[in-house]
Formats: sequence, structure tokens, C-alpha cells
Amino acid sequence: MKSEFEGKWEKRWHPLREEWVVYSAHRNSRPWQGAGLIKPKESHPYDPFCYLCPGNARIHGSANPDYKDVFIFENDHPVVSMQAPQVKPAGVDDLYKKEMALGIAKVVCYDPRHNVTLSQMKLNQVEKVFAAFQKEMVAFEKNPAIKSVLIFENKGEAVGVSNPHPHCQIYATDFSFKLVEQQIRIVNEYKRKRLKNIFEEIINKEKKDGVRVIAENENAIAFIPFFARYAYEVMIFSKGNHQTLITLSGVELHDLTAVFHEVVRRMDLNFQMDFPYVMSIMQAPVDGESYSDFRMHLWLQPPYRQPGLIKYLAGPEIGAGNFMADTMPEDMATELLKVNLSNYALER
Repeated sequence: MKSEFEGKWEKRWHPLREEWVVYSAHRNSRPWQGAGLIKPKESHPYDPFCYLCPGNARIHGSANPDYKDVFIFENDHPVVSMQAPQVKPAGVDDLYKKEMALGIAKVVCYDPRHNVTLSQMKLNQVEKVFAAFQKEMVAFEKNPAIKSVLIFENKGEAVGVSNPHPHCQIYATDFSFKLVEQQIRIVNEYKRKRLKNIFEEIINKEKKDGVRVIAENENAIAFIPFFARYAYEVMIFSKGNHQTLITLSGVELHDLTAVFHEVVRRMDLNFQMDFPYVMSIMQAPVDGESYSDFRMHLWLQPPYRQPGLIKYLAGPEIGAGNFMADTMPEDMATELLKVNLSNYALER
């Protein structure tokens, strides 16, 4: 006899984080009196007070050019910089350490229009953005001071974006990022123990199961993974063996962009809003070492678990390090697949 909780209440192993994710979809309808849906403010193509709009002065007084498509500049308030101040050592041991915060921080404006996001742009315009990412990566690989690069977008007020003008940031650092290091360690251990690539195994498993795949073409695939933590969390892979964006061909970059574009439009239509998310482009370090078993991928982690309800991290996540999910990945993938993309009327 089938339990009323079957497929709704269980834990699943997250192979890329080496931790259990607990799913309790039977609790998703519980009473909620917390914060609700954050409605976007009315916006116009140009905002005279926005420091990212064409022609406007930025915080230090320099004016943006009258750019027409993608515009990239070094952040006026960088987290890391090649001009970071000298730092005195913390002590003689290695328990407490501190060093200069060296690196390059950039801002990438997708479009001169203040009120147009990647999902609302035409595909050929989004391709220009991804081509710009690739060009930046080529330059960073040639810079001996740079070891690792994170390209990320905090989209929407729900994730705390500091400026609504559609943009992302690039942090190129002299150290490698923790989650990338963790994935590299895991992929190497998996290869040593099982003689297989864990990323390829995940992609093949998702293709075989099918139910969680929400977009696919010849060279790229997107799915809500079996072990998703956020309700609408999506991983997007190029099907080729690529450690960074650098080695993608023109066709592969086009297909990766097209799958990403389909995913974010499905998200918009599903909630009838410009759907917020945190997107990270996970890439191997560019430090000259070989990372042949790593696979570059896009990781979208949206905060909403249903309209009006944000997934707030609390005791188990912050205090104990294990994620408690309120939805099942299969249900969320089915929901997104039901979206009729021909109804997308926001293209400009």
C-alpha cells in the first residue's frame, strides 16, 4: 500500500556537497505568517539616478559611456583589487592568518536599458553577454596573478541586489573558491574509486530519469537535480568536456546560452514575474594546473519555494549545515515544463 508521504518525505544524498538534503514536501502547505512576495517596483528604460545607466556618473564621478549593448568596468567598490592595501601578518602560527585581498572585481552591464533583464532580452543579445564572459575568461587565464574566477548574478530584490539595473559581477582572485575546490576534490576521489566522472554520471542519470530535465538541445542540458536544495534550483551543463567557458566553440556557447535563456523564461512565466535568483558560473581555476575531470556549469538558486514564500535559511541550514527542502525536485521540474514559452510576451 502506497504511503501518503511517499515521494514527499525523505532525505537524499548530495554528491557534490557530501551532505544529506531532507525533503518534507508534506509541510509545504503549513501556515505561514512571514514575509511575502516582493513585488518589483515600476521601472523605466533610463533612470537618471542609476550609476549603471549610460552617460550617468558613478560613485567616484567618472561617467559611463553611451554604451549600446554589453558594458564592463572595474568595480568602484571592489571586494578584491590589485591595489589592495598591504597587510601585516597576524602572527607566527598558521591558525590566524591574513593577507592582501588581491584580485580584479568587475561589473558587467547586460544592456543599456534599466528595465530589461536577461530573460527579457532577445537571444542574440544574451549571446553577446555570454561571449563577453568568455572573452573576460580568456584574459584572466593569461594573467599570472589570477588563480580563479567567479562570474555571478544576484538578480532581484529578494536576494538583496544593490542596483536593479540588470548586471552581474566577476571576482577574479588569487585564491580558489571553496565550493569549486570541494567539487574538484570530490570529482577526483570519485574518479579514483569508481573510474568514472561524477559530473558525467549526474548528467547521464538525469537524462535517463528524464523527469527533472527542463531544457535541452544538441550541446547543452538543464535540470533540477535529484539532490536540489532550493525548490527551483537548476544546473546547466555544456555536454562537451569543458573546464571553463574558454574552450566552448561558437556553436556550444550559443546552445548553452539558449538553454539558459529557456530556463529563466520558464521561471518568469511560472510565477508571472521577473523571477529572482542567484546564478553562479562554476569554473575550474585558471592557475595553469590540469582539472580535466571538472565540468563547467551554471548554477541557478532562486529563493522562492512558491509564490509569496521565500526559502529562508534557519537553524538546520545555518546552525547545522544540512538543508531542509519544502518541495520535491520532480514536482518543481514538472511545474516548469508545463509552462508554454509561446506565451512569453516580455521580449523587447
